[in-house]
Amino acid sequence: MRHKEKIEKAKAKLMLEHPYIGALATALRLDDNPQTLTFNSDGVSLKYNDEYFDEAPLDEIMFALANGAMHAVLKHSERSGERVGRIWQAATDITVNTMLLKNGFTLPPYAYYDTRFDGMYAEEIYDILTEEMIYNDTLNEADAPPPDDPSDPKENAKSSATDHMQTQEPSSSQPTTSAQLPDDGIDAEEIEALRQEITEHFEQIFQKFNRQGELPQGLEMVIPHYFSHKIHWQELLYRYIAEFAKNTYSFIPPNMKYLYRGIYLPSLSSDLLRIVIAVDTSGSVDESLLGTFLGEVESIMQSYGNYEIDLITADAKVQAHRTYLPGERLDYTVSGGGGTDFRPTFAYIDAEISYPTLLLYFTDGMGTFPEVEPSFDVMWVMPEVKEVPFGEVLVLDE
Repeated sequence: MRHKEKIEKAKAKLMLEHPYIGALATALRLDDNPQTLTFNSDGVSLKYNDEYFDEAPLDEIMFALANGAMHAVLKHSERSGERVGRIWQAATDITVNTMLLKNGFTLPPYAYYDTRFDGMYAEEIYDILTEEMIYNDTLNEADAPPPDDPSDPKENAKSSATDHMQTQEPSSSQPTTSAQLPDDGIDAEEIEALRQEITEHFEQIFQKFNRQGELPQGLEMVIPHYFSHKIHWQELLYRYIAEFAKNTYSFIPPNMKYLYRGIYLPSLSSDLLRIVIAVDTSGSVDESLLGTFLGEVESIMQSYGNYEIDLITADAKVQAHRTYLPGERLDYTVSGGGGTDFRPTFAYIDAEISYPTLLLYFTDGMGTFPEVEPSFDVMWVMPEVKEVPFGEVLVLDE
């Protein structure tokens, strides 16, 4: 089996067994590079030796693709700062390989891994490796004469640690420190546009699998920036909506703009935002909260140039329904004020709206929920956390 056929088989197996990692791997730029001993990743492309891939077992190729995919979302070059390159490479590779091992991957014998670093971020591993290398080099050089032109002790320590790392057999799975694409006639502007497109695509993949609860174990150690920062509820809401504004992403056909370079990104045949918005007008929703709900509906309409929004107001029954198209002013009469029952709204959507993909339900959450989960995605936008039988809850925090 030739290497290209093995790569496609490895991608397919990744999609089945590790769907999040497989989805990332499909967007990697693959570069058949005879200068590479086995493979390495620079955070954007995966360089590999075709002779190595021809002979390697399928599991090892799956590991190579997974390793490259994880380095692509790791942002190791952006997080490196002034750290010593080779030590930072080792630290990031240990972090990635630890996560892959936890998720059932078989590590090749040359892959960096050490059980001491389980559960640590790359920054923590780097500090430990640096201290150990500086300490070992200090012992080895204790009897050496002082240099004729001493420089900054801190810089000496960095240089010593780097030299020590370079004397070791390099791991062919470790990344390079630069996330630049090779010079193959692509200008800097196109490189940056590609990097931005890949980054946005990876964030959408993360949000999708996060909602589905299908993220790999230990992923927060590899990409803490996806987990640690708090964002305003409106930013999260608009990120969520943005995925459905591009609701015809598909790999068949792939995005032709980058296909010739071996990068498989989904194509986009429409940027129509087509969603259903339900606003709870029951008696438990006060005037201030209702104003917040309707204000967000208006903001959504102002933020997207091409939309079809079905706006439903309801309490214990559907009070009104209107479809808004671009350029139309949000014009509504609030009616309701009774109890809250979400079931009539879902029944109405099933009966009256064709092929809904996303329902944003603005509510206080105090009502009767349907027993059966609908076929479309649901986001409940609430002033406080409530338990829901399905969908995702977004809290309107300050």
